[in-house]
Amino acid sequence: MGSNAAENHPISFKWVQRAIENGATLISVDPRFTRTSAKAHMYAPLRSGSDIAFLGGMIKYIVDNDLYFKEYLTEYTNASFILNPDFKLPAENNGVFSGLTETPTGGTYDKSTWAFVKDGRGVPVRDKTLSDPMCVFQLLKKEFDRYTIELVSKVTGTPEDKLKAVYEAYAQTGTPEKTGTIMYAMGWTQHTVGVQNIRTMSIIQLLLGNMGMAGGGVNALRGESNVQGSTDHCLLYHILPGYLTTPHTGWPTLDSYKKAKVASVSTNDPLSASWWTNYPKYIVSLLRAHYGLNATPEEGYLYLPKLDPGVNYSWLKIWDEVYKENIKGVFAWGQNPACSGAHSNKVRQGLAKLDWLVNVNIFDNETGSFWRGPDMNPADINTEVFMLPCAGSVEKEGSITNSGRWMQWRYKAVEPPGSAKPDGDIISELFFKIKEVMETEGSVFKDAFTKMTWDYGPKDFFGKMTAFSAHYAAKEINGFFLEDKVINGVSYSKGDLVPSFGSLQDDGSTCSGNWLYCQSYNATGNNAARRNNKDESGIGLHSEWAWCWPVNRRIIYNRASVDLFGKPWAPQKPVIRWNGAKWLGDVPDGGWAPLNKTDGSANSASKLPFIMKPDGVASVFGPGRADGPFPTHYEPTECAVEKNLINPDQLMNPTVYRFDREDVGSDLDTIAGVCDPNYPIIGTTYRVSEHWQTGLMTRWQPWLAEMQPANFVEMSEQLADLKGIKNGEKVLVTSARGSVEAVAIVTARFKPFLVDGNTIHQVGMPWHYGWRTAKNGQNGDPLNAKPEVYTYGDSANLLTPSIGDPNTMIPETKTFLVNIEKLKGGGE
Repeated sequence: MGSNAAENHPISFKWVQRAIENGATLISVDPRFTRTSAKAHMYAPLRSGSDIAFLGGMIKYIVDNDLYFKEYLTEYTNASFILNPDFKLPAENNGVFSGLTETPTGGTYDKSTWAFVKDGRGVPVRDKTLSDPMCVFQLLKKEFDRYTIELVSKVTGTPEDKLKAVYEAYAQTGTPEKTGTIMYAMGWTQHTVGVQNIRTMSIIQLLLGNMGMAGGGVNALRGESNVQGSTDHCLLYHILPGYLTTPHTGWPTLDSYKKAKVASVSTNDPLSASWWTNYPKYIVSLLRAHYGLNATPEEGYLYLPKLDPGVNYSWLKIWDEVYKENIKGVFAWGQNPACSGAHSNKVRQGLAKLDWLVNVNIFDNETGSFWRGPDMNPADINTEVFMLPCAGSVEKEGSITNSGRWMQWRYKAVEPPGSAKPDGDIISELFFKIKEVMETEGSVFKDAFTKMTWDYGPKDFFGKMTAFSAHYAAKEINGFFLEDKVINGVSYSKGDLVPSFGSLQDDGSTCSGNWLYCQSYNATGNNAARRNNKDESGIGLHSEWAWCWPVNRRIIYNRASVDLFGKPWAPQKPVIRWNGAKWLGDVPDGGWAPLNKTDGSANSASKLPFIMKPDGVASVFGPGRADGPFPTHYEPTECAVEKNLINPDQLMNPTVYRFDREDVGSDLDTIAGVCDPNYPIIGTTYRVSEHWQTGLMTRWQPWLAEMQPANFVEMSEQLADLKGIKNGEKVLVTSARGSVEAVAIVTARFKPFLVDGNTIHQVGMPWHYGWRTAKNGQNGDPLNAKPEVYTYGDSANLLTPSIGDPNTMIPETKTFLVNIEKLKGGGE
């Protein structure tokens, strides 16, 4: 659900097919019948943007039929916690949770009523009978009581018999001997309720006891091989490496930062490990990785950029600031925002307002050559563009971390061509040049650069780094001892690699560029380079193949896979088990003995299994989210229905940042109206196997261009008949923001949805195309492109809106409104 793995993640799907051979059931839920659907035992269509309604119906089905794993739910989740009596659900509070306040950019919640009732020790009060009307379980039951199969079918367009079949099949995994898993991708995240889509399935997995189990979990299929690694190493504005919080100006000192973070995760419950209380060790070691002994950790913290509290620095906000001329220069590093960014026309117009643009890529692209593109007049554009050619993935050495968190080392196969350099060399050269300017010309940022360590390669006689080495960087990410140290009776010398994050210190004696990766490259060597394929686990852990964060644990929260005595819920496929003295199997999520002793009494020295959560248990109720502690169905911002049948008083997510409001976004941030007659069709975007991301590496290849030569729009036979469009004809797809020419693909894979008695059509477009592969090899195609082989069309993101999830600001590109017209004179 939210993923077409057979086409877009074929290696992952290999293991799905293996599971099917072993008796597993595959369910495909998607707006269109995909290649994954063709391999599935059952397929259920749903209208894009109605995932929470679909999954909410499953929650009701599981609860109403007592199919949940009660012992797991009671002991290992917060289902038994008692909530503040003033907390209100949307059904009793005009479609929203208690505490909503309207702001100029969108609503925000005062979460004071979302708090748990606590005892005299400050520990949440629990009712393990799950009967108290204010316990999380009863409130969950009450919230989803509305999600009947009949109502869910009206909202999603999924036939009732399909819903019931899916619910029956998946709910069977609520028994200990069975496990269910979910594979999702951008189809879930790129919505204004994207985080809540995933939260809903997480709740289902907790109800069924599928977290921490072999074959369980909620599995994100990433858009490329190293998305997990880049996220771990602070791809996003609000996190530092290892998911440490980016400091803001409300924490002016390191001490204030540490106190705030520790206070936010502290607990008085002796059974909770609350592992994030180790925050000071990880942030101090990170600052030491930045500055070594050249600056104290306190000084290093002052050099870190600080966010302004409450200010958004996400992708959509950055391009809004670029368009408003508040950002003067942009590094586009290994990306193509002129095609990949939501509302690409706004991005392209913003590029024309910059003073300078640096495009670091293996080829030129629409971003670097935006000034040559459609509706651009180079004479009116003052942006100075620099192209820095870089090495491709096979032309450099380094690591990737896949969606299973496995860090795998890759080696250079060939030298990069011409003047192209690996990214590490490029950024090192930039750093040393900036440092030189700082030293000679001075700056308020001088110390932040001149005191920074940059020991990422061998040095010459004069101490100058001669080349970048991924091994040097990997060792710093792991971390060193900066002074002699004795830990738990073991002596370490200055310069030794830290064995694992358990040895990191908050006194400045250790450095680590990312605490989660501490153990990846230590005294045993480069663990990411290991290639021992033996599997002693019997369940496919392959613990000596590569390395997995944290501390080579292959299944996180694996102590939830056993009962209170340490016995596996599923003994035929144990992840770990207690032998009376120690844990066997995977690296346990904490080495404490089981929660109960053999005589049945509680073990006060033990810890609950969800060690990263402050209360030690998983969150059925999640008060950390911006738009609600429970998921609830809201319609997309570009809405094809007039009424939210589940929350009649609130049509859309009230906490979304609204760029389309006056004095918030720009004149280009247009959103179609509810049931806008000018745009009566739901649009979505997706991928095809033959092209990669925006097509930068694939549109130039004649054999791939021949296989997928044109941007297409896939539509149902019924919609094609309605519009008078034939298969293969050229059409114009238009949204409130722009238009894209495409080839019509008329297929039975899309069918109209019957939503509350009304017929609604949906179409889909791949987003791999751009104007630079326009007709007959024009506009600067690479030399190896044959003029007679070309691709046709432009980016589907010219159609998508500047609107995003309130938690992550991921754009809502999987559901928006369009219209389709046959191009006059447009033949096949």
